[in-house]
Amino acid sequence: MTMKTIGTLNEKPLHAELKRVLARPGDRAEVPVDGFTVDLVRGELLIEIQTRNLSAIRRKLADLVERHPVRLLYPIVRENVIVRQSAGGRRTLGRRRSPARGAIESLFEEFVSVAALMSHPNFSLEVALVVAEEVRRYRRGRCRARKGWAVVERRLVRIVDRRLFETPEDLLGLVPEEVPELFTTRDLSEATGQPAWLAQKMAYSLRVMGAVAVEGKKGHHVLYRRPPPARP
Repeated sequence: MTMKTIGTLNEKPLHAELKRVLARPGDRAEVPVDGFTVDLVRGELLIEIQTRNLSAIRRKLADLVERHPVRLLYPIVRENVIVRQSAGGRRTLGRRRSPARGAIESLFEEFVSVAALMSHPNFSLEVALVVAEEVRRYRRGRCRARKGWAVVERRLVRIVDRRLFETPEDLLGLVPEEVPELFTTRDLSEATGQPAWLAQKMAYSLRVMGAVAVEGKKGHHVLYRRPPPARP
């Protein structure tokens, strides 16, 4: 892999480690393309790695996808190890595994902002389920929710699984089979075990990419229609 230093100085550890681990021989890193810097170029395929805030690269993806095959790689933290360090980071004060576990459906929390791109033939999405370390240091007067322990960086421990989605129908496959053909976000929430707000983002994303359609309302809930299952 040919490496360049452009754009790497401000990289966060999780982003940099994903790029290093996922790069194949022959990939080029940090390549200028059409006025943008692309994380990895693999032949004609442009690969952009974004660990959070997908809305920040919406314009970049929408522009590049008109002329190039573009793949967005988005990690979901399946398991999180919390590491507490001294103020200067010289000593590790403790490690514990967070009880929270990320699910594949968690991708819609951020993906909702770029979901319309999924209907473009040049766009694909790859989700990497990872184990990560979240490094925290105590900073007085900061982060009341964590009692002063601020997150300073996230590190990749290992990749557990990778899923590639190339069409809206591929993402529709995340809707469990028990969800009826006509469904509400409540049905989706119950079937996936995810909170209502995430089920709403999931349904909205599937709608804007054309995987499901709106069929009116059921009480106060929007009623969605999914395609009937294919016959064997």
